[in-house]
Amino acid sequence: MKVVVIGTRGIPHIQGGIETHCEKLYPRLVEKGCDVTIIRRKGYTNTSWTSNEYKGVTLVDTFAPKSKSLEAFFHSFTGVFHAKRLKADILHIHAIGPALVTPLARLLGLKVVMTHHGPDYDRQKWNNFAKNILKTGEKFGARFSNKIIVISKVIQELMTNKYKCYEKLELIYNGVEILSKLESTDYINSLGLKPQKYILAVGRLVEEKGFDDLIESYSKLDTDFQLVIAGDADLNTNYSRKIKQKAAKANVVLTGFIKGDKLREVFSHASLYVLPSYHEGLPIALLEAMSYNLNVLVSNIPANQRVPLVKEDYFKVGNISSLTKALNRKLTKPNNISYRDIIENNYNWDAISKQVLEVYQSII
Repeated sequence: MKVVVIGTRGIPHIQGGIETHCEKLYPRLVEKGCDVTIIRRKGYTNTSWTSNEYKGVTLVDTFAPKSKSLEAFFHSFTGVFHAKRLKADILHIHAIGPALVTPLARLLGLKVVMTHHGPDYDRQKWNNFAKNILKTGEKFGARFSNKIIVISKVIQELMTNKYKCYEKLELIYNGVEILSKLESTDYINSLGLKPQKYILAVGRLVEEKGFDDLIESYSKLDTDFQLVIAGDADLNTNYSRKIKQKAAKANVVLTGFIKGDKLREVFSHASLYVLPSYHEGLPIALLEAMSYNLNVLVSNIPANQRVPLVKEDYFKVGNISSLTKALNRKLTKPNNISYRDIIENNYNWDAISKQVLEVYQSII
């Protein structure tokens, strides 16, 4: 079975939730007999991976203008023609923006699976025109895709209520690869950090992640814990510059985008993981933190509330007072919960890859 994938910046080691999703999923589908090609965006791949193959997945790099307004659509438009040329049995589109090209793909005779990772039009970074384009992409995906994978019950309910397309929907959660904790501390030592004496947040420096709220709340604490934010912005924006300025004033450690053993080490020795997001589909970084059995604190948005946590793990989104109180509570009296067990029971990539393969087979 020939599968061509668009809607991701690419793999491996490229920042982003969809990118992590694809990096974990498609090598497993190759192991199950699929011939997988991922169409990557050149602007993100120059320094990350020079081979045209990753764990059996073929990588094809195409040009896309590095612009938040244009790159996804341009890349997806050209990706459809690559899929046709490669005689794909399945075109798998990730996210609702790229799903704008679903009608074109069907006109060319391609069978389409769309994965809905979340209503991106809720993200603060988009203006009204962009939000309407994203809503149109969602609508086209709902109408013209052969199957729609949704990664959470929140998205499943959204699509059912808006488009009455329940017969197309397949609920398949995001997953996480469970890794052992690293004993080494060389990297965190280089950052001036001590094991179990820092709070960790992970993600891109974009508005919907709520890192400005986290920095403001942290600055109100009387604590010797450090705050560490691992991640960077894809583009140098006013918001990313503001976050970096606020972080410097509050003595917050910004690692930039890290991966591999550096990221594992940062997860391994953190005391608390915080996700202050205003918008998520199903946050992979949260699942990763839980797989390291970290104590967690997350905003009470619907997507986060569908992760099986307890009441004490949530704070009111966008509320600085609520977040500050929750940070104090977590640092002084952490929950005695096995978060790792939750991951092992609910978010297993091997089971997920089997479910995705079954979706493909159902429309071939």
